[in-house]
Amino acid sequence: MTCIYTLTLAPSLDSATTTPQIYPEGKLRCSSPVFEPGGGGINVARAITFLGGTATAIFPAGGATGEHLISLLAAENVPVATVEARDWTRQNLHVHVESSGGQYRFVMPGAALSDNEFLQLEKKVLEIESGALLVISGSLPPGVAVDKLMRLITAVRQRGIRCIIDSSGEALATALTVGGMELVKPNQKELSALVNRELLQPDDVREAAQSLIDSGKTRRVVVSLGAQGALGVDKDGCIQVVPPPVKSQSTVGAGDSMVGAMTLKLAQEATFEEMVRFGVAAGSAATLNKGTRLCAAGETQKIYRYLSRPPEPVRR
Repeated sequence: MTCIYTLTLAPSLDSATTTPQIYPEGKLRCSSPVFEPGGGGINVARAITFLGGTATAIFPAGGATGEHLISLLAAENVPVATVEARDWTRQNLHVHVESSGGQYRFVMPGAALSDNEFLQLEKKVLEIESGALLVISGSLPPGVAVDKLMRLITAVRQRGIRCIIDSSGEALATALTVGGMELVKPNQKELSALVNRELLQPDDVREAAQSLIDSGKTRRVVVSLGAQGALGVDKDGCIQVVPPPVKSQSTVGAGDSMVGAMTLKLAQEATFEEMVRFGVAAGSAATLNKGTRLCAAGETQKIYRYLSRPPEPVRR
């Protein structure tokens, strides 16, 4: 199977807790926090591991929070390649309010990366073997301008490393400027920003995704559509996969689970339809959990089997 790596420039140590209700000024009594690794690429590597694959997570780690993050990944058997950073790894907070069922996500700025720290990360990335898959996911931290990201992706592409991008804004647009991506996963709003027009109809979404492929920016586009699942487009056509109705507890981690599942299928040389179905299954499985938990293998396979079943014959 093709080797998989992920790059996270703004990792985090995530803590999740619950409180009976939320209101200003008073003391909000919370449950004991649950700590989990965080950051786009890190979560993609974790999802791949949970689904039976292997992916090495490349990221900077600083201070006690960085050490905690590394230890949590070791406990989950996720291989890592880290660069020691001066600034402490950020810590995010997720709060579930029992009275309303509301989810509150407090996301801190990513720790700043110095030029030397970025160069060390770049060196680790460029040691990846040709033909491997590299998932670049998450936001850019302070100190990393998009031109640095462009130079890195260009160098990666020149070495024959196959890139998957799950980001937004300038980072996503920059990756597509380099071109030749294996897969990008925008949502409908992000795709609209990429093509500079509003996408009101399903055909608009399909045509916008197709335009990215026709221009050589990427080989595959999978547009996440929330409760409507995802629309996958490649050179041979398109497929929409709608998940079964499930009782969603939290959408945190659904996108990373989806990317992880699709990357795993891509590494296994599965068909495009299998890849999209497995991605939707993993994303749906992640929503069954409270807090920041990702997809579980059992639930993912159960939903995947449901999505892969042949259509029932029409009775007349």
